[in-house]
Amino acid sequence: MISRAVITLLMLAGSSCLSAQTTPVALMDIPLDLSVPAVTHGPPSAGKRVPLTSMGWECTAVHHLLYLPTDWQAGKKLPVFIEYAGNPYDHGSGNAGDGSVESCVMGYGISAGKGMIWASLPFIEESGGEVQNAARWWGDVEMTRDYCVETVRDICARYGGDSRRVFIGGFSRGAIAANLIGLHDDEIAALWCGFICHSHYDGSRRWPRDGGREAVLERLRRLGSRPQWISHEIEPMETKRWLGVTGITGDWTFVSLPFPEHSGAWVLRDLPERKRLREWVAKVME
Repeated sequence: MISRAVITLLMLAGSSCLSAQTTPVALMDIPLDLSVPAVTHGPPSAGKRVPLTSMGWECTAVHHLLYLPTDWQAGKKLPVFIEYAGNPYDHGSGNAGDGSVESCVMGYGISAGKGMIWASLPFIEESGGEVQNAARWWGDVEMTRDYCVETVRDICARYGGDSRRVFIGGFSRGAIAANLIGLHDDEIAALWCGFICHSHYDGSRRWPRDGGREAVLERLRRLGSRPQWISHEIEPMETKRWLGVTGITGDWTFVSLPFPEHSGAWVLRDLPERKRLREWVAKVME
């Protein structure tokens, strides 16, 4: 019997080849049709993106951002997207990020600000005697993991997050973290209905402090049959190769994007791939 992963690969083979043969477009030449809301301070409310600190971390400098969609209502259940940021980078022409929770954009592009709670979560480190958000790599994996679990539970309990429809993902470092943090152990792995990984993937190459091949494979086995969206500028070839040699089958959807820029901001533009991602999210939630 052909696995679902193989079927997805066969279906996407034509579009992947087409993307590779076509002249890449410049992402920054495609106009934005969405603008991420500015961070404001105050209690969470519909249409606001505000900084919060989860229970148990009040005496630290750690914070995350919570966005309640414009159609949010108390008592109404909504899906949740937990997003992690990439490392700091600057590729010019406005294609840059500082590694902060404020730099996350994918959740807003996926939802357009409606129908989904979006939280940008930190990697956490201890530096100079202070516990704080980490701009680069994972910080302390155990603290990062614990903060994630506490925050997801709080969002579901206080703000109407639907615990059956919680996604995790992000861009670059954040895409790797979907597995490295999100599948760290059985408890946190059980939180997710789907994974959104744009540009890079846990195990596609050796990442700093990833635990080595066996640790990566152990995390991947916790995925089970849950679906993952895996996209990359031009072609997610590294990830395809890696997953192809693991001996593990999964529900993987590979998507090639028609630009070379390393950026998560493609979701803020009217691209066919964004439409497809939104359709994929809706299907996972069925």
